[in-house]
Amino acid sequence: MKKWTKTIKINAPIEQVWQYFNGSLKNMQKIMPQVVGHQPIKETEAGVGSIYRQQYQEGKRIEEYDVETIEYKNEEQEKELKVQFTLANLFDITTHYELEKTDSETTTFTYTTINNPLKWYVKPFLLFTNDKVVMKFLERVKHVAESEFTEGEK
Repeated sequence: MKKWTKTIKINAPIEQVWQYFNGSLKNMQKIMPQVVGHQPIKETEAGVGSIYRQQYQEGKRIEEYDVETIEYKNEEQEKELKVQFTLANLFDITTHYELEKTDSETTTFTYTTINNPLKWYVKPFLLFTNDKVVMKFLERVKHVAESEFTEGEK
């Protein structure tokens, strides 16, 4: 199992950032362009237990998997989404997005991902992984949220 946690300050309101995680496919694709489908299979009022069928495109190949919400919080000062899915029957993946309102125009974003190999022969590949992908994702969220917030102010 491999786990990464990183935090970044984003110069945009918490609601601006939250829309990329808890909104439409179009908004989600701004920070996760490889996600090409996101259809509800089961939605719960509380959020926890909701299941979405996602399609993820890597090159010409499209992987399909079900994403289950295991934690959900949508409050004024803090928002949280934790989901779990199995990718290609090789990895159990958990992603945890935590947003905290610093002030009216600043959000603290913490991203945690856990990658658990399901087959013995993929475990060695985790030895060569690092947090570069996590940092790139944080930077993408920051860039998209800040540029759209700035545009919205004009």
